[in-house]
Amino acid sequence: MELKGRTALVTGSAKGLGKKTAIQLAEQGCNIIVNYYESELEAQQVKQHIEQFGVKAITVQADIATTAGVDKLAAEAERFSGGVDILVNNAGPFIRQRRLFSEYDEASIIRLLHGNLLGVMLLDHRMLEGMRKRRWGRVIHFGFGHAGEARAWPHRAVYAAAKTGLVSFTKSLAVEEAPFGITVNLIGPGDIRGANKERSIDEVENEFDPESPMGRPGAGEDVSRVVLFLCEERSNFLTGNVIDVTGGYDPIRANIKGL
Repeated sequence: MELKGRTALVTGSAKGLGKKTAIQLAEQGCNIIVNYYESELEAQQVKQHIEQFGVKAITVQADIATTAGVDKLAAEAERFSGGVDILVNNAGPFIRQRRLFSEYDEASIIRLLHGNLLGVMLLDHRMLEGMRKRRWGRVIHFGFGHAGEARAWPHRAVYAAAKTGLVSFTKSLAVEEAPFGITVNLIGPGDIRGANKERSIDEVENEFDPESPMGRPGAGEDVSRVVLFLCEERSNFLTGNVIDVTGGYDPIRANIKGL
């Protein structure tokens, strides 16, 4: 267990990709801070699962789309372990219904930007101090597949703007923090749907997805295994990268063609 004794904070880890990531980090020996917004029962279940690996875990209710939520989460993390070694910024509001930018209300625009960009930046800002003192840290942001290309994504204008902004921030922060032993990378998950976000590769290996160039659907493990690799001790030369985990599928191009 290479990461034994490390502490990881995974935002939005009661369900989905965050849950799968938190569990796999725990399997590698990490103590885990499970963050949730509304899914208290699921968060407690994840905590119980994680503790079976002999590590420590807490749950923290906090909305990272608000400055108060970021402050609360950071304070609880510092109380739990004096800070974190690994910060996985998975959480971020998303509106599934496709709509034109002109159809968004002001509150939705602000929440999407705060939850997917500003909240991430503020949480990084709080957690970096401890990483700098320990001269070791792993910061991982979640975007979407092909975010690094900053192409048009009609009907996702606000979300796309926040995540492509996060790409630039990731690269800038990586350069600034490299002298302190801190790496910063962004993972762009593909169209991994529903329950598959919490499944292993073995569980989806023999299923067919006609939209996937790989022929199978994506699984949460496809993403979490990249997180684990980036957190390894010898992955310290990998920083400032945008890593797409899409199986070759391009949802942006598909949507543009469908206009």
